[in-house]
Amino acid sequence: MTLAGLLVPLVTPFTADGGLAAGALERLAHEVLDDGATGIVALGTTGEPATLTAQERARVVDVCAGVCRERDAPLLVGVGSNSTAASVEALAGLDPGSTAALTVVPYYTRPSEAGVLAHFGRLAAASPVPLVVYHIPYRTGLSLGTDTLLALAEMPEVIGLKHAVGAIDEATIALMSARPADFAVLAGDDLFAAPLLALGASGAIAASAAVHTSSFAALVAAWRTGPVDLARSLGHRLAVLSAALFAEPNPAVIKAVLAAQGRIPSAAVRLPLLPASEAATRAALSALAEFPASGTDNDWCCGREGATLKR
Repeated sequence: MTLAGLLVPLVTPFTADGGLAAGALERLAHEVLDDGATGIVALGTTGEPATLTAQERARVVDVCAGVCRERDAPLLVGVGSNSTAASVEALAGLDPGSTAALTVVPYYTRPSEAGVLAHFGRLAAASPVPLVVYHIPYRTGLSLGTDTLLALAEMPEVIGLKHAVGAIDEATIALMSARPADFAVLAGDDLFAAPLLALGASGAIAASAAVHTSSFAALVAAWRTGPVDLARSLGHRLAVLSAALFAEPNPAVIKAVLAAQGRIPSAAVRLPLLPASEAATRAALSALAEFPASGTDNDWCCGREGATLKR
């Protein structure tokens, strides 16, 4: 199994009184798939899983799994923590309709790289579904070297990597040139999605894509099949939008824009996050205004061509 294309990590919409807006989540999942996403990610960082109750997390996965079954689309579910035993337990309870589990490099405790490999080896042996490793050093405090990344790629149960290191660094270059052919590297930093796709990434997990999915789907397709001039131009423009959407802690600005679009009932986030400022929301909406309204950008629209789940 090889993951490819655009996967959109969904926000968790809240009602005006702070409850889970399950209906809005379902609509949002359908909308991003309608606009060219290959699949969706539930309970990624963008979905605020740390501040959801266990019942809310289960409901989010249930809603997203239902949409993905209906649409025959892949579903990645964020599962795991810096406790190996707790991560194994969480994986055991994963919805059987999930395509893969998005499992973060252990954070805060900062194990050795040998410890990271042992952690994922234990998870891979116990997981009912394949794993996608989430490598995001600025959140975990641990940057993995090329040898460790390639060792993870050699684990049969590890099918991919969400690569979000905040740069195109030496380890990134080495990984892209030496990874196994069936190992999916997915761009996980929206700002660096275009250059990583240019290096051969098989797709992207892009939170920014929730606000204008078709343009991000077109970006992924253009770097895979051309034209390169379109890929380069669109990448420059989307970097401006992504920078505006991440000007304040994720997903505050994305939620503010989705609320302004009328796609979720409120822009609410849960403490310790704060709602997006008016200035950041205005700047993001201004950046978004440079793109055609959803459904009108026929020159960019790629449908789902070049963005498939290969089995």
